[in-house]
Amino acid sequence: MLERYWYLNWVSPKQHQAIITAWDAREETTSWYAHRIREAWLSQAKQDLNARMLIIKTLVAICPMIGLLGTVTGMISVFDVMAVQGTSNARLMAAGISMATMPTMAGMVAALSGVFFSTRLDAKMKISLEKLKDSMPHH
Repeated sequence: MLERYWYLNWVSPKQHQAIITAWDAREETTSWYAHRIREAWLSQAKQDLNARMLIIKTLVAICPMIGLLGTVTGMISVFDVMAVQGTSNARLMAAGISMATMPTMAGMVAALSGVFFSTRLDAKMKISLEKLKDSMPHH
């Protein structure tokens, strides 16, 4: 995710400026061919902006599931204590319950943070692409 923020703030503006300069250098911008060239450049810019976003969104979606895996591991520990001790002693089960709770909480915190930042990143990328489109007038 940090790489995408770096790309959006440092690399993308330079690439967009190069595209705008190339567009402004064209003698004609109204023909069918000029429109296709403009669309191709915009499509390439969009692909560059959206690179690796699917991976980020997938990892964010997986975070709660990894937390649940930790919960299952912790609950197995609790049941193991119950089976070995033959009792439901709360002090003996506390470590397993803690082991079950912490990964769930960590997974949810990671997922919520990831959703926030990936949504914000996606919105900034759309704004950047719209600015590029507006900077390349066609008639």
